[in-house]
Amino acid sequence: MSKGFIVCVYEKIEDESLLKNYAVEAKKAVEKFGGKFLIRGGDKITTEGKEFLRTAVIEFSSFDVAKNFFYSNEYQSAHTILKDTVIRHHQIIKGN
Repeated sequence: MSKGFIVCVYEKIEDESLLKNYAVEAKKAVEKFGGKFLIRGGDKITTEGKEFLRTAVIEFSSFDVAKNFFYSNEYQSAHTILKDTVIRHHQIIKGN
């Protein structure tokens, strides 16, 4: 079975404190769905393309579990904390 991944890159962050509150609540949802953070921020070098402020990658046991996580009430509740304070690119990806 292929794993599922959430990949999120942040282009703009207006309120770091809201982002921290979101992260606390989102982590609870990630844990509920058995997800594992592979990347949460950290040092980076942009070698091509647009410069992003922050990257997060979360691994789930399957693509369906990753989708269920994203559309869950728990995650959507966390997601509303950000409101219109970030610009980010978010993908659910089927991987190996």
